[in-house]
Amino acid sequence: MTDTETTTGNRSGNEDGNENGNGDTGGNGNTGREEGGGREDGGADGEGGKRAAEAEARTRVFYDAIAEEYAQMACNWLEDRPLERALLDLYAELVGPEGEVADLGCGPGRVTGYLAARGLSAHGLDLSESMLTVARRENPGLRFERGSMLETGAADGSLAGVVSMYSSIHTPVELLPALFAEFHRVLRPGGQLLLAFQVGDAPRTLTEPFGHPVTLDFLRRRPERMAALLEEAGFAMFSRTVREADEASGELTPHAFLFARKPQ
Repeated sequence: MTDTETTTGNRSGNEDGNENGNGDTGGNGNTGREEGGGREDGGADGEGGKRAAEAEARTRVFYDAIAEEYAQMACNWLEDRPLERALLDLYAELVGPEGEVADLGCGPGRVTGYLAARGLSAHGLDLSESMLTVARRENPGLRFERGSMLETGAADGSLAGVVSMYSSIHTPVELLPALFAEFHRVLRPGGQLLLAFQVGDAPRTLTEPFGHPVTLDFLRRRPERMAALLEEAGFAMFSRTVREADEASGELTPHAFLFARKPQ
């Protein structure tokens, strides 16, 4: 998904944290549990499953409420970010032509469409049906499905690539190992992962974006810790890029982009 937190923060009625109403929010396919393919770790069961279900519900309600306003305000997201475009171009080259890629937490499908235009067989997954309505409208001919990143329903080793652009930022930290295990499970040997998120320690809470009565936490991460979790899940790191905050657009936190590969 695109960086929603910047966009929603611009119209947020109230917020917690040290930001000025701009930032980046991620997608919303990241916290729930859907029926589908199995997982290497057996899934987020017990207390973890309850926590995942609660986070999924909050995330879905938030993004269902703001989908149309967000889509309007974020319509030029990639056009305004040359580094992100360059990284997505690199990712498309690493995956290779016609590689099957899942954009997990795809939101309105801007990244999905960008990758499809570069020759990849890209489809999107998201929790929010309202976001998927926008994605299907703006990307006719591409496949978008409702579901969870924790249990994607994809077969083992079926994908050449997984993209998570700001879509893990609502996943509770204790569920990150399960999330990355699912990414690893669905990728084929040699498959490529691109993971983007905001850098930091303190979470940010957005309240009443665009005047809607919803609230959601946006979790910052440390690149070194995220890379360590990916390696623990079985990935080999390829590249780590951190750019400074774009203060002209209202960002106050750096952004990280991790490339990782499932070993052959």
